[in-house]
Amino acid sequence: MNRLQEILQSVREETESLDFPGPRKWKQANPDGRCVGFFPVYCPVEILDAAGVLPVALFGGGEQIEVELADARVQSFICSISRSTLELGLTDRLDFMDGMLFGSLCDVARNLSGVWARNFPDTYCDYLHFPQNLASDQAMDFYVHDLKRLAGDMAQLSGKSWSDEDLALSLDRYESLRARLRKLQQIRCQEPWRLSLEEFYCLLRAAGRRKVEAYIPVLDEVISILEKRDCRPVDGIRVVLEGSFCEQPSLELIRSLDQAHCFVVESDLARGMCWFQEPIQRSDDPWLDLARAYFKHAEASVVRHRDPQERSQRLLQRVQDSGAEGVIFCTAKFCEPAFYDFVLHKRVLEQADVPYIAVEFEEKMSNFESIRTQAETFSESILFFGEEAMA
Repeated sequence: MNRLQEILQSVREETESLDFPGPRKWKQANPDGRCVGFFPVYCPVEILDAAGVLPVALFGGGEQIEVELADARVQSFICSISRSTLELGLTDRLDFMDGMLFGSLCDVARNLSGVWARNFPDTYCDYLHFPQNLASDQAMDFYVHDLKRLAGDMAQLSGKSWSDEDLALSLDRYESLRARLRKLQQIRCQEPWRLSLEEFYCLLRAAGRRKVEAYIPVLDEVISILEKRDCRPVDGIRVVLEGSFCEQPSLELIRSLDQAHCFVVESDLARGMCWFQEPIQRSDDPWLDLARAYFKHAEASVVRHRDPQERSQRLLQRVQDSGAEGVIFCTAKFCEPAFYDFVLHKRVLEQADVPYIAVEFEEKMSNFESIRTQAETFSESILFFGEEAMA
């Protein structure tokens, strides 16, 4: 096994494991350290990192966990990620966690924060109120105030006093991490056969479970090896994957898209891991830098936007910038925000003559033949009609 295979196997195991080996290993090496989990989509991880806290991204239990205890506390007709995340806590798989953060994503996430606080009264739990009206004159001040409130909580939790300089250094570290993730995305976009979607996705997910300064050298090594990787071009269509910003499709579903020759060159998979479209503009005030980045450079999505047209136009721009030939809407069952967006997005895509298909998944889904068949048909239809139009 060569070095690249070792790294990819490591991040794949970390993505699939419900034992959280990375965070547990870090906490064993740092007995006084604190781990705080965060529910998708976005968390200002720089604040946690500056306080010496390890941020741990949670994406539910996937198909590997049976939801039993959680069903006695929440409805069965809500998204799988909420139910399985609660199940992880109730079955002590998150016993190493010192806290949980939830954000203003949807009604389910809002209610889950209350359910979590009720069931784990001895664990820190907070709900982050991200600005909803980005055009308001008071929104920036409100957000900075809430960030500083969170910082105070993290300092109390970790027992560490820290300064604006610590936050500035944390911004630098995470900006370096996002630069590497953008580079991997660029490689995937330019030559999708050089880095499979499954490999890219596992590298992306691992960024939410490792200490940032330890993971950056790993990504540097991966990028260096990929540039020399022996591979050959493969025929297929280029697509944008949309709708998986919160609950994540299984690795088998992701793998089936590559097998169907639908090369995902842009997506919203694990969107919070690379939340900003471009590097954060820096000044003497790191608090304002982080807040401004959220307002000006965060990816337009159903959970953060100025108006509905912005996110649909942004999707169309991503299609054009990546040279995609179509869009695959891959939406979790019971995910109302994604379904609301689909209605708006498809109208814009139809006006621009961009073909699309829509598939639905849930965590306990085990058979992906129908999705693979849809993807193969979609790929072949674009290839066939594209050749016909050129003839």
